Amino acid sequence: MFVVTSDEIPGYRITQAHGHVLGTIVRTLSPGEGLSAGFGSMGGGEIPAYSKLMWENRQEAVNRMWADAVQRGANAVIGMRFDSNEFGEVSEACAYGTAVTVEPV
Repeated sequence: MFVVTSDEIPGYRITQAHGHVLGTIVRTLSPGEGLSAGFGSMGGGEIPAYSKLMWENRQEAVNRMWADAVQRGANAVIGMRFDSNEFGEVSEACAYGTAVTVEPV
């Protein structure tokens, strides 16, 4: 399994392209987490609850993208990128790339 941001994987050649793949997730903090994050943001600096939410969202988006790639018969994703948005308390993450089949050179 390879998920890379580059368009090539050193030591491998692309034998088939399966098209673009996508994984998205939209989540919100629980009411308790949102309240504590709001108080924490008043002092400035990092907001651990939001950092954790964003990290988990990105990981889940990559997992969903990978599942899409596997379903298409791929064994790698190249050109992987992230997009993320926030709508008030709602956080969205999207991972996307090109599903390919690679083999060692």
